[in-house]
Amino acid sequence: MAGGAWPGGVLPGASPARVILLGAALLALGPARAVAQGSQASGLPEEAGTGVALAVPGEPIQLPAPNVLEARRARLAEAIGDGVVLLPGAAAKSIEGDYPQDSDFRQENNFLYLTGVEAADSWLVLVASDGRPQAEILFIPERDPAQEMWTGRKPSFGEASGVSGIRDVRAADTFRETALGALLKDVGVAAIYVPLNPKTRQNADLLSLVFDGQAEVRDVEPVLAGLRLVKDDFEIAMLRRAIEITGAAHRAAMKAARPGMYEYELEAVIEFNFRLGGAERVGFPSIIGSGPNSVVLHYDKSRRAMEAGDLVVMDIGAEYSYYSADVTRTIPVSGRFTKRQREIYDLVLGAQEAGLKAVKPGNTLLDVGRAARSYLKEHGAAACGAKNCAEHFVHGVGHWLGMDVHDVGEYTVPLEAGMVLTVEPGIYLTDEEIGVRIEDDVLVTESGYELLSGASPRDPDEIEALMGGGS
Repeated sequence: MAGGAWPGGVLPGASPARVILLGAALLALGPARAVAQGSQASGLPEEAGTGVALAVPGEPIQLPAPNVLEARRARLAEAIGDGVVLLPGAAAKSIEGDYPQDSDFRQENNFLYLTGVEAADSWLVLVASDGRPQAEILFIPERDPAQEMWTGRKPSFGEASGVSGIRDVRAADTFRETALGALLKDVGVAAIYVPLNPKTRQNADLLSLVFDGQAEVRDVEPVLAGLRLVKDDFEIAMLRRAIEITGAAHRAAMKAARPGMYEYELEAVIEFNFRLGGAERVGFPSIIGSGPNSVVLHYDKSRRAMEAGDLVVMDIGAEYSYYSADVTRTIPVSGRFTKRQREIYDLVLGAQEAGLKAVKPGNTLLDVGRAARSYLKEHGAAACGAKNCAEHFVHGVGHWLGMDVHDVGEYTVPLEAGMVLTVEPGIYLTDEEIGVRIEDDVLVTESGYELLSGASPRDPDEIEALMGGGS
């Protein structure tokens, strides 16, 4: 439709009984290649009491145990009440057709959140009735031994069932004739929930539902964003590890930094330590900005030679098992802050402490931002030239953190235990080539917060001592 709108004809609501009939119909349409497997069918190990299953023995990546994934799908069914969820996985990348430098497959976050399955070109179908899962079907490509000589081994139906806890696993090439074919007809479904975003606008199967289907099509992404906002124990454990790896990289970079070193050399130290710690990739392009680049918020070229007297902003995050850290430290390249740099640094650190004190259940991210800005207004009236230092704090105070570095979820919701966010005030003085940002990752607790990224030094004396410039 013109203007990029997603149309959906609203039909009278279907009874839960009609939804149950649809679930039964989908189950009955299963081809011979479908499998019914228990949650331990793959034989993949589960660490007792941790809620963690290793993807493959010996690999660093960890995936949620089937019972954790089942609980997430149950929460989704409860949130939508009655309806059908269709969720596509990420498409396979081609070394020939896509950029060879970016051919690494990474599963779509929502799909992985609900299934734990790393298989390209897959689909999850979840039928909910009265707020409970009535049918769950996973469609994945069949294994192709000849192709696997090029791409590596892909999960079998039984392995996918074992990882996900979904008993009904079918060949992806049957998705259109079964699930999609049934939903294109008037089968009494009140609503079909699919992800509606710029990427899925190119998905022919979803487009056919929008334009040719009989049921109302609704966006599932806001529902999933609400579920992902409060982290479960597995997610918190993965975030802790990603942040721990990032802290080790920060400390290594502080020890390595010196005048004459290129930004990309410092970036190499950081990302080497990411991989050394078991991170498969960066959570976002590393920001290593020195001197004039320290005031560029998302500078990522890393081409400048750092000079004596520079500050360098290191905004970095390792991704571990699909969860990203995001921690920023600002350090003096020469090992010691100048008096002027220390003045601005202390203001930013004070603003961050004020923001951290506002992190507690019932407050919002807006309250955290107001606390940080109020500190700068009170203490930075004369330190940043003609303008109050608060006017040089030009970005938001933080964001949610999780599978996306800027994770999903509304920013106006009250904080509650289990949410993870960043607190990252900054001051940027372009004329002086002084940019200071201090960013930490924070877990909301019942009584306040836990600083997850404390292993990355932020006290200026501690930074100088680690860099060898302390007195």
